[in-house]
Amino acid sequence: MKNKPIKRIEELQPLSRDHHYGLLLGWKIKQGVSKNVEAERIGSYVDWFYKNFLVDHFEMEERWVFPVLGASDPLVKQALQEHRQIEKMIDEKDHSYSHLLKFGEKLTDHIRFEERQLFNKIQEVASEDQLAEIDRKHNTTEKDDPSWKDQFWVKGG
Repeated sequence: MKNKPIKRIEELQPLSRDHHYGLLLGWKIKQGVSKNVEAERIGSYVDWFYKNFLVDHFEMEERWVFPVLGASDPLVKQALQEHRQIEKMIDEKDHSYSHLLKFGEKLTDHIRFEERQLFNKIQEVASEDQLAEIDRKHNTTEKDDPSWKDQFWVKGG
């Protein structure tokens, strides 16, 4: 059975849009590898995307969203552990195809976990004040920044 669409409350929709761009990153990695684009080109984009968008997104979640459930919540613990794993993969500076594909898969699985489990629980228990604070704090910068000129996922090698 296919996963039915999740009705995301308005205050969490910007974070879900961020997740969409993270899923696109995973897709772009696969596209680049399938087109035999030099791994270093793909890795440069991954590093840029991480630095310019994922770092802020993780901080937003950890500072304003996860506290809704508290540090002892198993879903929060899992999300934090996955954030650290993703950061570690970036820190390894391994731009081989296998590492990039593993990174894309890890990021995709993490996003799906947050969307299907963690965010659903948060939107069930968050108070109006907590949701308003999340909404105020979110940075809505467009994630598909046109400043990255090497669109390897379109043109290929």
